[in-house]
Amino acid sequence: MAKFAVILPAAGKSSRFQSKNKRKKPFVELKKRAVWVRSADLFVNRDDVLQTFLVISPDDMDWFKEKFRPNLAFMDIVLVEGGAQRADSVQNALDQVSSEADFVAVHDAARPLMVKEWVDEIFNVAAESGAAIPGVSISSTVKRVDDSSIVETVPRENLWTAQTPQVFRRELLVEAYAKRGDTNPTDEAALVEQLGHPITMVPGHPQNIKITTAEDMSIASALVDTLPKKTLGALHPFADESPRRLL
Repeated sequence: MAKFAVILPAAGKSSRFQSKNKRKKPFVELKKRAVWVRSADLFVNRDDVLQTFLVISPDDMDWFKEKFRPNLAFMDIVLVEGGAQRADSVQNALDQVSSEADFVAVHDAARPLMVKEWVDEIFNVAAESGAAIPGVSISSTVKRVDDSSIVETVPRENLWTAQTPQVFRRELLVEAYAKRGDTNPTDEAALVEQLGHPITMVPGHPQNIKITTAEDMSIASALVDTLPKKTLGALHPFADESPRRLL
């Protein structure tokens, strides 16, 4: 069985997210569970996951450890200090990935609406091809805009929006980051693309949104109950109020 390490970046500034308590998006509650907890729960109890890293800004670290002490006591999470850019944060965690891990998955901590079966599919495809990411094909008409004026209509054929988790053979991702240079990519696939290595696009799910704005939280709250549900054999200490369902 292939072994995976998982990196959850949560060190961003959340500059576009405005919450009532002024907390960053991964730390806000989504139906009584913090967004990052929902994301981490996808991986921490998997038999094929060796390590799960949560990357936190140094400015948030002390507060985070105190605020989420009960969660951390029940979750096998390695906390890592983030860097100036997202890629720096992922690099800090990548440096700590065990050599026993065959693959590394990077999943946005602010992308909590996934289920085990979807992760299974991406992991399985990555294990076969060496690199795989989920995505959704664009169905709307796409316009390129400059200073509020439409410049052109962009053909939408073959255009997809990328999601996470993005999964790569460990050596491949290490090489991609070693050759990163001064670039600040918004996802890992962009770095692997530069190596010329093929990446398989796995059809994703519209529910797998990334929370970026306060409006996204409202959408996520509505979407939580649309996710496929699996019956629990035992109650998770931080599950939703219903003990029979795992989201």
